[in-house]
Amino acid sequence: MKTLVEGSKYCSFKVGDLLFGIDVRDVQEVLRYQEITHVPLAPPVVRGLINLRGQIVTAVDMRRQLGMPERTDGRLPMSVIVRTREDPISLLVDEIGDVIEVDPDGFEDIPPTVSGVVRDLMTGVHKLDDGLLLVLKTERAIRIA
Repeated sequence: MKTLVEGSKYCSFKVGDLLFGIDVRDVQEVLRYQEITHVPLAPPVVRGLINLRGQIVTAVDMRRQLGMPERTDGRLPMSVIVRTREDPISLLVDEIGDVIEVDPDGFEDIPPTVSGVVRDLMTGVHKLDDGLLLVLKTERAIRIA
């Protein structure tokens, strides 16, 4: 049974070898690395805080959110700033991709080969010519627990 998908344009980004997409309507902007201020006693998924033109934004590390190992290649994370009902949240990702437009009819349920934390953060997938676009549930991706 296919699930209804709201959007057909996704801001894409990579975390590890996985290509994720988040509805462009949920994205405020994407940024190169911003200096992060560590917050003592914050939950592990919170890398810290960034200053976005005077607004303090919580930075959620998607590698930690997905249960992946820390970056070891020396590259700095990039930010996908996501709109929320309260304040924006920064998702720290490995690489920013393109805005990908897909056919909403091509939306498929999460394959059984996807499991664990990744599965919990997804709504489904879109098949692309060169792989899968894993569609994130925005509200779960930004959850700080």
